[in-house]
Amino acid sequence: MANAYILITTKSGSEKEVLAALKKSENVTDAQIVYGEYDLVVKVEVDDITKLNEFLLESVRTINGIEKTSTVIVAS
Repeated sequence: MANAYILITTKSGSEKEVLAALKKSENVTDAQIVYGEYDLVVKVEVDDITKLNEFLLESVRTINGIEKTSTVIVAS
């Protein structure tokens, strides 16, 4: 099992729509709108790193309104 946090920057005004789209995924265990450098913080749980890559490329980065992502993989 692999856990990660995805830090997301969205287009201005699209935070709620992106959040709603992310929460539809069974891999998302928590997702919040935040203030600061990033607009959303999303916690995900996947079977392994390969599945994380697939999730990022096929599910997250295809959502309209996302401008940038940064992924932090949990070490333990």
